[in-house]
Amino acid sequence: MAVELKVPPLGESITEAVISKWNKKQGESVAADEPLVVLETDKVTIDVPAPAAGALLSLAFKEGDKVRVGEVLGTIDAAGAAAAKPAASAAPAAPAAEASATEARTTPTARKVAEANNVDLAQLQGSGTAGRITKEDVLGQINKSTPAPAPSAPPAPSGPRANAAREERVRMTPLRKRVAERLIQAQSTAAILTTFNEVDMGEAMALRKKYNDKFQAKHGVKLGFMSLFVRASIEALKTFPQINAEIDGEDVVFKKYYDIGVAVSGSRGLVVPVVRDADTLSLADLEKRIGDYGTRARNDKLTLAELQGGTFTISNGGVFGSMLSTPILNPPQTGILGMHNIVDRAVVKDGQIVVRPIMYVALSYDHRLVDGREAVQFLVRIKECIENPERLLLEV
Repeated sequence: MAVELKVPPLGESITEAVISKWNKKQGESVAADEPLVVLETDKVTIDVPAPAAGALLSLAFKEGDKVRVGEVLGTIDAAGAAAAKPAASAAPAAPAAEASATEARTTPTARKVAEANNVDLAQLQGSGTAGRITKEDVLGQINKSTPAPAPSAPPAPSGPRANAAREERVRMTPLRKRVAERLIQAQSTAAILTTFNEVDMGEAMALRKKYNDKFQAKHGVKLGFMSLFVRASIEALKTFPQINAEIDGEDVVFKKYYDIGVAVSGSRGLVVPVVRDADTLSLADLEKRIGDYGTRARNDKLTLAELQGGTFTISNGGVFGSMLSTPILNPPQTGILGMHNIVDRAVVKDGQIVVRPIMYVALSYDHRLVDGREAVQFLVRIKECIENPERLLLEV
C-alpha cells in the first residue's frame, strides 16, 4: 500500500518552502515518524516525519526544489516494511546497513567529493554536528592519501586564472534570503543611528558570584547577565516609551507591553525568538525561557509563532567575542540593544586609576521617532540598573 508524504501546514501566511535535505534515498527503508525530509521557509526549518514505516518508493522533488503546502513529496510502500528490513542474523546485510548509516550522516557536498575521489566514507570520522561527515573531512582524507609532490622551482608569475574549480556555489537558503531582505528593508526605511556607553559589570558579577549557587539550587538554572539586561531594558523602555513604539504610516503606535526579542544563534543562522510579557517574569523565568529558546534554536525546534512580533530586541555579540558593534534594527521596531564582551580595563574611579570589568553597550534607534537625547539617556538608565543591580529589584 502506497502512503503519500505531503508538505504539512507551515504556519500563517507561509505557502511554500524549499527542500533542504532528504534524509533517505529512494528504495531505503524508513521507520514511522522518522525525520524523512528537511524543509526550510523564510522563518523556520521543519523536519517532516514519515507517515508510515516501509520503503521509500518514490521522490517527487530533489534537494533545492520549491514545494507548496499540500504537495506530495514522495510515496512510501508500507507493504514493503518487512521486506526492506534486513534480517538480524544475515551477515551480508551488515555492509549495506553500515553504508546506509554513513550516507545518513554525510553532507551532500561531502558525498559528491568522496564519490569523485573514490574515498571510503565508512573509514572517516565526522567533525560536523552529531558526527556528520563534512566536505573538509573528505578533503583531509584526500590530502593524507596523496603523496607530497617533489620540490620544484617556483612557478613563473601569471595573469588571472579561472577559479571555478576552487569555488563552491550554494543556493541561498530561504531563511538567509529573508534575513537579507529585512536588513535591506531596515536600512532603506529607517533613519538608523547608534549611540554607545560603557557599563561597569563589577557589581553584577559580584551579585552572580554571591547568589548563583543558591539561585541554581532553587530554580534549576544559572543566573546569567541576559536576564539582568532584559529587566534593565524594560525599566528604560518604561521611562522612554518611544523606543518601545513603532511608526505605522503617519501614526506612532506606543506599545504598553514588553515583548522582548532575544537574538540567539541557530543551526542555520541568527534567529530572534520573543519573550512575551517579559515585564511579568522573574529573573529565573527569564533565564529559563531564554535558555530554552537557545537550545531549541540550535536544534531547529522553534515555532513560527515564537519568532513573530516583539517590541524591542537585545543582541549579545559578546558571546562570540565582539568588543563593539552597531546592531541593525529589526523592523518595525524602533530600537535594538547590543551587548558585548566584558574586558578588564583601566578606568578612573574616585580619582584613582583602577582595573574594572567593562562592557561596551550600543543602542541603534530610528531617528525619525527617537531623538539623540532620549537614546543617550536610555543607555544611561540601563547603565545605572546594571551597575546597581538592587535598583532592578526595588524598581527605582
